[in-house]
Amino acid sequence: MHQTDFVQQSFSVNFSYPVYFTADLFKPSNPLLQEFLKKEKSDVVKKIFFVLDNEVVRHHPTLESEIENYVSNLEGYRLSPPLILPGGERCKNEDEHLYSIIEKINEYGIDRHSYLIGVGGGSLLDVAGYAAAIAHRGIRHIRIPTTVLAQNDSGVGVKNGINYAGKKNFLGTFSPPLAVFNDERFLASLSDRDWRSGMSEAVKVALIKDGAFFEWLEASAAALAARDKAVMNYLIRRCAALHMEHISSGDPFELGSSRPLDFGHWSAHKLEQLTQFDLRHGEAVALGIALDSAYSFLSDRLSETDLLRIIALLQKLGFATTHSLFRFENAASPVLAGLQEFREHLGGKLTVMLLAAIGAGEEVHHLDTAILIQAGEWLQHHHPTPAQR
Repeated sequence: MHQTDFVQQSFSVNFSYPVYFTADLFKPSNPLLQEFLKKEKSDVVKKIFFVLDNEVVRHHPTLESEIENYVSNLEGYRLSPPLILPGGERCKNEDEHLYSIIEKINEYGIDRHSYLIGVGGGSLLDVAGYAAAIAHRGIRHIRIPTTVLAQNDSGVGVKNGINYAGKKNFLGTFSPPLAVFNDERFLASLSDRDWRSGMSEAVKVALIKDGAFFEWLEASAAALAARDKAVMNYLIRRCAALHMEHISSGDPFELGSSRPLDFGHWSAHKLEQLTQFDLRHGEAVALGIALDSAYSFLSDRLSETDLLRIIALLQKLGFATTHSLFRFENAASPVLAGLQEFREHLGGKLTVMLLAAIGAGEEVHHLDTAILIQAGEWLQHHHPTPAQR
């Protein structure tokens, strides 16, 4: 009989980070970031390294000089030369951008007491956060999201990563930022397409968690489509709060297979890949919401009245609610093949969020191919809408 000795280790780590909402973060009259950085007292001069989205720099040509002037007034900090990278999914598809950040971390001597600050859309922040997480086993990183999608969803969470082998976020970490600063200034320069794209995540979280927020979205759809800044600011704050409540109350590092915030995402991720990322993430999520809502109706979970309200809201916001790839023939249809990839991403057990009602999600572990085919047909026949650009 063999006897085995062992020593068991157990400890917990508390993660806490603020999400600020402000305007003109780098103006001398706005001390928010300076005051945040001054909270840490140290005798060592700390370095700050900015990774900037080239689209943000293009639309805000004075940004680099503003950052330089802002940090020059911050005692105890030294600014390293910024690195400018392409934004959008290209940044996550080509690993050279990840390694360019790591090379600069090494060249500039960015250590674990330094700060890496990403300024850009969700893809840029994903890559910058991943680089910060793996260099020196963790560098402090701060996010400054510049799109609706990043400010209300991806930029306020704990995920970082890049795409690999054609699979969305195959490589990545769970690494919370030190802080998030949402600056409404950057939203003004967004294209109509990018302004709209981020709103699908608000529809998503409202559908699974907050029926009253969905009603607010219905009432505010025209103002949102017309780029009303005050209305958009509320959408971002409410959506960000709902996402953060979920992260803090459930399974923040997704050790289980339950992923309620991925409602509409199993097909969205595959649509992005199949269209060579011509579809924005938010556009693909809107299509995924439409598909899973139609499935919820056809599987006798969701009422037809609620389904029609969901489709109507998506269309009022300017989203397409069907796509040529939704013409499914069988389980081997390209989008449906994404279910297996989603199952692998979850750890082997399929868990998909559907709707029992607006504001009430219901998790299932199987999707019927025949009903998915019907859902695709329902969207094609009832509400064909061209994608807007």
